[in-house]
Amino acid sequence: MSFYLQPYPYARARRWARVAHSAEQTLAANVRDEDDAFVLTALVPGLTAEQLTISVLEDVVRIEGEYPQDENEYLLRELPLGTFQRAVRLPAAIDSAKVEAGIANGVLTLRLPKAESARPRTIKIQSK
Repeated sequence: MSFYLQPYPYARARRWARVAHSAEQTLAANVRDEDDAFVLTALVPGLTAEQLTISVLEDVVRIEGEYPQDENEYLLRELPLGTFQRAVRLPAAIDSAKVEAGIANGVLTLRLPKAESARPRTIKIQSK
């Protein structure tokens, strides 16, 4: 049977698409260190604030969510699918009461203020 007699490209594409896609996703993220806070940005295409869970414990930020399932059949599927979670350990403790979160155009932005104990202090030296 010749390669060209197969129902190209559909039969081969369907097989490949099933193999190429993993059920568990990871979350792509960047973290910046500013003077008094860390700023974490993560790509969450197609998700709303209600579909995400964010928790902070000392110096660890955990982001969890689930991309909606659909029953469509794709020739190529590279967009995320299924549940994901990502934990990021930061180099200093976070003041969890002052964390700010926002989502716009598929980008989650977290402003994570450093705890007072983690901020640098200036110590005055007394001389006699």
